[in-house]
Amino acid sequence: MQFIESSDFVGDAVNIIASALSGESNRPYRISLCGGSTPEPVYQALAEVQLDWSNIEITFGDERCVPPDHEDSNFKMASGSLLNKVSLNEMNILRMRGELDPVDAAREYEDSLRQRSETGIYTHDLILLGMGEDGHTASLFPGTSALNESDRWVVSNHVPQKEESRITFTYPIINAARKILFLIRGEDKRRIVDHVLSGESDLPVSLVDPEEGSVIWLLD
Repeated sequence: MQFIESSDFVGDAVNIIASALSGESNRPYRISLCGGSTPEPVYQALAEVQLDWSNIEITFGDERCVPPDHEDSNFKMASGSLLNKVSLNEMNILRMRGELDPVDAAREYEDSLRQRSETGIYTHDLILLGMGEDGHTASLFPGTSALNESDRWVVSNHVPQKEESRITFTYPIINAARKILFLIRGEDKRRIVDHVLSGESDLPVSLVDPEEGSVIWLLD
C-alpha cells in the first residue's frame, strides 16, 4: 500500500492512470471509473492524453438508480468529462443500467463481465475508487449487506442512510484488480485516512486489499 501526498493532484492522477493503460497488449486494457466530484477534473485532463483509447475497456464501480442522462448519474459525469471526448470503441464502454430495477441491473452487469472474462474473474488493470466521510467506497457503505458478499461481483445494495439502493462492485472483483488508485481530496477525510493507516480500521474502505495487486492512495 502506497500513500502519496500530492501537490499536483490531477497531474499525478493522470500520470498513474496513463501508465497503467499504456504499452503493448494483445487484449484491451481495463479501467473501472468512479463517480463523484473528485475524479471529474482528472477525467477532463485524461481526455487530453494520447492513449490508444480503442484498446481500452471501461467499466464502472458503482451507479445510482437513475437514467444515464440524470444529473446524479456517474455515467453522465464520466461521459461529459471523458468518454465523449476520446475515440473509444462503443462496445468497450460497459454501463451499469441504473434505470432498471437494481437487482436486474446488477445481474445484467455481472453477466456482461463474465462473458468477457478469460479467467476465473474479470481482472481490471486499474480500478479508480473514492472514499466518503463515513469510510465507504464504491457503494459499499458501513452496515450494508454487500460488505459480506463473497461470490457475486456486482450487487444491488440497499443503503438505509441514503434511503436508496445502488448498484455496486463487491470486494471479490475489486480485490482482483492489478492496481487500485484511491482519489482522495479534502481535509475532512484526513481522519479516515489516518484511521486506515493505523491498521485498526474496520471501515469498508479498509477491506480493499488485493492479494496480488497494488494499492495507491493519492491524497490532495
